Amino acid sequence: MEHHSELPDGEFVKKNRWILGLVLLLALAALFLWARSRIHFDFHIFAAQVALADWRKIAFGTACIYLAFVFRAARWTLLMRHNKKVPLFSLLGTQIIGFTAVALIGRFADPVRPYLVAKKTGEPLGSQIAVYIVERLFDFGSMALIFSLALLSIPQTALSAASGHAGFFSHLLAPLTHRYPILSNIFARFGALLMTLAGVLLLVAVRLSGNAVAGFFERSFGLISKGLGHAAGHKIRTFHAGLDVIHSIWDFAINASISLAMWGIIALAYLETVHAFTASPPLAGMSFSRCVLLMMISGGVSVLQLPVLGWFSQIAFVAAALTSLFGATPEAATACAATILVGTFLCVAPAGLIWAQFEHVSLRKVTVESEHAEEELAAGEEVGVAPAAAHLPHAANQISPR
Repeated sequence: MEHHSELPDGEFVKKNRWILGLVLLLALAALFLWARSRIHFDFHIFAAQVALADWRKIAFGTACIYLAFVFRAARWTLLMRHNKKVPLFSLLGTQIIGFTAVALIGRFADPVRPYLVAKKTGEPLGSQIAVYIVERLFDFGSMALIFSLALLSIPQTALSAASGHAGFFSHLLAPLTHRYPILSNIFARFGALLMTLAGVLLLVAVRLSGNAVAGFFERSFGLISKGLGHAAGHKIRTFHAGLDVIHSIWDFAINASISLAMWGIIALAYLETVHAFTASPPLAGMSFSRCVLLMMISGGVSVLQLPVLGWFSQIAFVAAALTSLFGATPEAATACAATILVGTFLCVAPAGLIWAQFEHVSLRKVTVESEHAEEELAAGEEVGVAPAAAHLPHAANQISPR
């Protein structure tokens, strides 16, 4: 009965998603028409680039991505071990199924992973959302460190050109670049690292004094909207309640090391995939630093991942970067961009779909359930994991620790 009151909001969100998808589709159509009249694209050369690719390198890159999921599963179990100890790799299925949902349904399926972990381990959903947030902070920090170190060897001209492929951020950087070139250089190279440092400081503040931080944001956002302020305060308090995942510097060091190793493996997957296109000298000879820059562009585009349409937008943006920044031909760039999408993002889908069949998990259904559970949690309702588990058939038997 309680879900009836949420129906209008859900329909509103779905309508907005359809509108966003339609806008993206029209933008892609306009881009295609523009490129068709200005860029000569030979499909025979495109097919030749694919045929001449070293598929052993592509397979190795895909294997690296699967290895990264093992690191993710181990890191999640370590982050929650102070609340509940589970076997080190017992959460591998939840990671693979969760990322399959994101790949096929879109970025709004992100809550699937904490939701499935909560159901599998019997832990409260709020604590697993806290683990998810801490996990993402480690991800962003690791990427920022790797990017910052790699960008030190990239000329400023290439870095400035890359910012033009950052979409919304390029509009923010343009006035800064024009007026304060030195400051823009520092921001471009170390901006992600500085934002990560700010996130760490916020994390420490929430860990030490969560109620005070929640009250501050509640009052600040409350000036705009009382509902928004209440939601912000509730999320911070929920996050604070679950932040016992990191008890010591040793916990931090272990998880940071796992995160850095994992993102190093992912960067290696990108490098091997790009080097597989041996018929294109700019791709076959790409340096690790430039490949990290490419990974940053690809990751930035995937933040607003939409189902199916997002695949084509990611291919288009990555191919444009490979052409304008690294000198690849349009055919080689498109072939490489499509392979990167499949080999580093969509490759999880076959294993995820098979695993979901064994676990009797419906990706679409669990995505909706995780959204509803998160909304109920944000609304401050007393929603336990056990009631939510009843929505998924055979959850107690099929998603149990092994």
